[in-house]
Amino acid sequence: MDGEKTPTEQGVVKSATRALDLLEYIGRWGAEKTHSEIAEELGIPKSSLTQLLKTLVNRGYLAYVPATKGYELGTAVARLARHAKGGSEVIPAAESVLEWVTLQTQESCALNVMRGMSSQVVACVTSPRRLLYHMRLGDTAPLYATSGGKALLAFLPDEMLKEYLARVTFEPITLATIRTVKALIDELEVVRQSGVAYVVEEFTPGIAGVARPLLDESGFPLASINIAIPMPRFNDAVRDHCVEVLGEAVATVSRRLAG
Repeated sequence: MDGEKTPTEQGVVKSATRALDLLEYIGRWGAEKTHSEIAEELGIPKSSLTQLLKTLVNRGYLAYVPATKGYELGTAVARLARHAKGGSEVIPAAESVLEWVTLQTQESCALNVMRGMSSQVVACVTSPRRLLYHMRLGDTAPLYATSGGKALLAFLPDEMLKEYLARVTFEPITLATIRTVKALIDELEVVRQSGVAYVVEEFTPGIAGVARPLLDESGFPLASINIAIPMPRFNDAVRDHCVEVLGEAVATVSRRLAG
């Protein structure tokens, strides 16, 4: 009959409903719930519940608390919520910090978040100098071609980074733009170790970029803060100063978000 689900489809829908009911139940109470409490409240057979809990814990949507033998919402739930908000909780904490960054460096700076395969500017401050780089709200760029994008990529969970690398297509934006997966992987490893990402004329000729990631408590990149510097002013001393300023900026925003 038209519209009638097969037994397999019915089982899939039932499993999905149980998973959503379980997440909503634990989230509603905001406290750990034991295996027995969940089974009794939601009417899920204990054998089925065991496998469901195991799957949700493995995917990070639930976390097991040994002390209470209970389950609570995991970091993956918070991560999805942050993506849904599109960085809106970070912007208020970062706006005055961006102003401070530009005051200290006299260069344009921006707050960037990940939008699919691109980074997007969600807040920015423009340099007061005549020779400058304009960053505008809503500007997007390939993650592999900007310092802010590389700072986000380097700290993605392995599963997300593998998916990105399998899908990415490199465009020769400038002569210096990264062209291969291997080159990108090698550079991201350096970014992970140092906590700083760089570009030199990889997205815009005549512009160098320096960026640091803004990480949540689990190490996931919420956003990045970058500084754009015209090449005539870019040297080792300027680069090191920007790295230091960005370190203080990221630390300040992190404290505001935590507090």
